[in-house]
Amino acid sequence: MDQATSWPSSVPPRVNLDQPSAARMYDYYLGGAHNFAVDREAAERAIAALPATVAGARTNRAFLQRAVRFLVESGVRQFIDLGSGIPTSGNVHEVAQHIDPGVRVVYVDIDAVAVTHGQSVLDGNERCAFLHADMRDVREVMGSPEVRKQIDFSQPVGLLMVAVLHFVPDSDGLLDIIARYREELPVGSHLALSHMSMTGQPREFLERFAAVYSNTANPVMLRSREEIDGLFQGFELVEPGVVTLPLWRPDGISYFAEDPERFPGFAGVARKMD
Repeated sequence: MDQATSWPSSVPPRVNLDQPSAARMYDYYLGGAHNFAVDREAAERAIAALPATVAGARTNRAFLQRAVRFLVESGVRQFIDLGSGIPTSGNVHEVAQHIDPGVRVVYVDIDAVAVTHGQSVLDGNERCAFLHADMRDVREVMGSPEVRKQIDFSQPVGLLMVAVLHFVPDSDGLLDIIARYREELPVGSHLALSHMSMTGQPREFLERFAAVYSNTANPVMLRSREEIDGLFQGFELVEPGVVTLPLWRPDGISYFAEDPERFPGFAGVARKMD
């Protein structure tokens, strides 16, 4: 049965069920149920093009959780998760509030299904909010009632851009978007970022993978290691710097344990110093 008929109350108006969504495809990779036939078909094509796709999504999720734990243990008590996607097990607030129940989190996503389900998941959690917005619109995000209610900009913020920037083309002013977020953050805040890359897997696999996403609402941009390094401009990287995701402060659980350098993407966490 198509998910569209199995949970109709969760499908917001104006959702295009004829075009795949990156958020819903990612949900499928992680074993979630909030996706439609069109998403599953596209996701299966992506997996056929790049067999490491499912392991890659889970590796990315594991990096997010490690980064959140690191930031909470470093004193960060509030997070803005840009392009958060559809909530699934091990969300930011679950990881962070397990350590400190007082942590506040604002999730931001452009996908209506992600927002609808996210708001349902967060119902009753007064320290969390889910904002329906395009993360490229910095003014809308940072000036929103959700952010202004939950986030105290006199204290450090954990800004999460995990597996989202490869959906932002250079023509949208990617570096300027990051710079504008950085300007809004107080000193001591951190940026946690992961991004797919053309390195790590055979180029033809990655090109076929990108071709699948060219037919979705979210075409993917595969940047080089050097370009990803440049996304941290204005921040000071913490150890171990920019590395493939399995190598960022590993905790013993890895889907690329045999050859972590082959992971097709990089990640890092960096601090705003001034």
